[in-house]
Amino acid sequence: MPAVKTSTETKIHLDEPVMLLLRMKGAGVWSISPDATVYEAIDEMADKGIGALVVLREGKLEGIISERDYARKVVLKNKHSQETLVREIMSAPAFFVSPENSVSECMHMMTAHRVRHLPVLEGDTVVGILSIGDLVNWIIGSHEQTIQQLQSYITGAYPG
Repeated sequence: MPAVKTSTETKIHLDEPVMLLLRMKGAGVWSISPDATVYEAIDEMADKGIGALVVLREGKLEGIISERDYARKVVLKNKHSQETLVREIMSAPAFFVSPENSVSECMHMMTAHRVRHLPVLEGDTVVGILSIGDLVNWIIGSHEQTIQQLQSYITGAYPG
């Protein structure tokens, strides 16, 4: 009789390093200077269809700016996005992870610090960025794979 994956084995997907997720997603990183205006940052996010940009100075992570920063620190404070600089509203220091951190560790970090984006650093170099959506998609994919394996087992198509 073929073996069935247990819930403990299914958890392995959450223990996978985020470098696997980055490979599937693509490791493109959009960034902006801390000296740019918030308007430029929001325009770049809109153009790229993303919710956050890493803030880099001379290639080094200084912070992160998100649509949430814009809403809370510009709109609600009656500031002007064309006059406000990114460094004035960015979240700094930014929480980050390494490619070896697990999906589960990233989820815990996002929850504990109430952030929706995590830059991925290899040494001092930003090699990717993870969003809460990326992690949710990874988990959904993991569950779909488990469901397919169970269906194959039930129908007798499971390789044994």
